[in-house]
Amino acid sequence: MTVMSQILQPPGSVTGISYGGERWVTARGVANLSGDPVTENTVFDLASVTKTVATTCLLQRLAVLGLIELDHPIRRYLPWTTCTATLRTLAYHRAGLWEWQPLYLSGLDPVGALAQVPARYPEGQARRYSDLGFMLLGLAVQAAATETLDVCLAKLVAANLPHTGYSPRPQGVAAGGVGDRVERQMVETGDPYPVLFTNPDFVWREAETVGQCNDGNAYHGFGGVAGHAGLFSNAPDLLTLAASLAQDDNTWGGELSRDIFADGPDAGQAFGWRTMPVTLDGHPETLVWHPGFTGCALGFVPNTDCAVVMLTNRLLDDAPSATADLWQVALADAGRHVPLTVREGA
Repeated sequence: MTVMSQILQPPGSVTGISYGGERWVTARGVANLSGDPVTENTVFDLASVTKTVATTCLLQRLAVLGLIELDHPIRRYLPWTTCTATLRTLAYHRAGLWEWQPLYLSGLDPVGALAQVPARYPEGQARRYSDLGFMLLGLAVQAAATETLDVCLAKLVAANLPHTGYSPRPQGVAAGGVGDRVERQMVETGDPYPVLFTNPDFVWREAETVGQCNDGNAYHGFGGVAGHAGLFSNAPDLLTLAASLAQDDNTWGGELSRDIFADGPDAGQAFGWRTMPVTLDGHPETLVWHPGFTGCALGFVPNTDCAVVMLTNRLLDDAPSATADLWQVALADAGRHVPLTVREGA
């Protein structure tokens, strides 16, 4: 099965598709610059897919258990933050926070740095995707659960997902990228965001990131365990999770799932997850999904057993293809096995 076109072909990739009680998982290419082969079970750095697989799923589980209220202000759980938005507003990316900042250059711990970063936009004005918002949500999960994020994930989401977690052993793990070269360039150029923190003496990573998350704030600031990035998993685990979410067996709250997976004030943005109009077996449906900067994505159609996962190490390329472009190729490839097509407007 062809996984990626010749035009968009990262060094290594795994695609997984499930539908109609069947699964197709295909691996190709290499896991690292040493040339070790990718397998169907290779573990990848999920980057921002962490926002949904870890933080959003944990918020949903804690809400089902009555330990958190999604419409409460974040300050109920984190009194130190200057952010006044609710958990829901943060998950919709409408809290007005900065998209990104290198908190690890502040000279403070990440909580201290977050407390000093001012809002960038008016709250509720528009959707502006924010890593900082999901850092706060991850910390809120820890406060509500009175356990660290990795322990909470292992108990409430990943109990039956043996290859899903933070800070894995490097064996069987694909490289997420080459050192800190992407973020170093962002800091040095101020592109795409002006930088509030700098440190000329900071020692940047140079080697491949294997078994350590590529995201700088997650790795340097949060020790690898954060609400916005840091999670690792493989294709079989992610298809299992997607099936659980899509076919809600009361683990995820039924009516709450429908709320979580529905668009909020902005088309295409649900609670943490994104949405995309698709056609499945001739019927209009919604694909609930999320991408990750390292070249990963997970999507599923609620109330079906249709799911698609894409895992790549695109950042090993000197000029990597965009994750969104790779995802379109992966969805087109899924259509060879599953009656799934992307509708206009996606």
